[in-house]
Amino acid sequence: MPIDPVELSRELIAFNTINPPGNELGCILHLEKILSDAGLQTSVQRFAQDRANLIARAGDAGRLPLCFTGHVDTVPLGNAPWSVDAFAGEIIDGKMYGRGSTDMKCGVAAFVAAVGNMVEQLEGTSGVVLVITAGEEVGCEGALHLVRAGIPGRTGAIVVAEPTSNSALVGHKGALWLRLTLKGVTAHGSMPHLGINAAFKAARALTALETFQFNVAPHPWLGAPTLNVGTVRAGLNVNSVPDLAEIGIDIRSIPGLDHSRIQEHLKAELGDDILLEPIVDLGAVWTDPSSSWIKDVYSIVRDVTGDEHGLNPRTAPYFTDASVLTPALGNPPTIILGPGEAARAHQTDEYCSVDRIREASDIYSRLAAKWCGRSE
Repeated sequence: MPIDPVELSRELIAFNTINPPGNELGCILHLEKILSDAGLQTSVQRFAQDRANLIARAGDAGRLPLCFTGHVDTVPLGNAPWSVDAFAGEIIDGKMYGRGSTDMKCGVAAFVAAVGNMVEQLEGTSGVVLVITAGEEVGCEGALHLVRAGIPGRTGAIVVAEPTSNSALVGHKGALWLRLTLKGVTAHGSMPHLGINAAFKAARALTALETFQFNVAPHPWLGAPTLNVGTVRAGLNVNSVPDLAEIGIDIRSIPGLDHSRIQEHLKAELGDDILLEPIVDLGAVWTDPSSSWIKDVYSIVRDVTGDEHGLNPRTAPYFTDASVLTPALGNPPTIILGPGEAARAHQTDEYCSVDRIREASDIYSRLAAKWCGRSE
């Protein structure tokens, strides 16, 4: 029986894979059985209690396959109440609701159905590999585990099924999240001259960060790198001199801007009396839109959706597992293309259009057939 991408989307949403803690194993095993029953070679890669990634292959392992990738963990529900059951996958007015529907279980369901329904066509061809990860939402944890284990090898091209409303995006900025720590000496609040106030140190650092310049030219399509201060913490009580302050920094980088250089630059600007600790360190992803495979992708997307935006290449505002997987898999051309709607990601009452789920599955089938030489 063919795999229905819409029904599979509902099944995946039913798994509570909120990260932390993740608990993706049940969802991964469900997908493993579906793909194994469809005839793919599967391998579950566990890396923590109730956490795992899944690799599935179809075709000739001796040639470079087309890779489809996506994650099954989700963000928390948030504080606002949902108007629907967040784990039911209920369809209302053509929209499937649920946590992870748009980001990005419907994308995973679409490529699993596409490939699972064409395994016989892929025999004797370069084939495909599916890389389904856990732990993407907190810094590509699952993908990093795969890379450290040397899995899954090289691929010829990558499709990342993150939410793009089925438009083909050719890259995204990198993410460098830093914890900036400043130390002082505590003292009684009535005698501040006996201490060293870490909060004042943080204030001076914040002023420098507000005017920080990367001194690099903007990327033609990704634009300029950015720096945002997201968190500031200092002090435990009002009548003491704080001896510790922490600043959370979110930097979004562009291709060619080395993250170690950024940290060296920050230290030069802020002085030696700081400690910088990377929390997330993920590189930018960029594929030249004039490459032949990207042109094939644009053509297929246009045929299925009528989207003409390939003439004006676009990029994603968020990072993806491609930050880890693309360099590890030999830096093949990479596209971000999925049925979810980016504006709905992480929101209350998250949803994905049912029509886009089916549309995405059709696009993925055509991409796989074209890659493997079986296009009509």
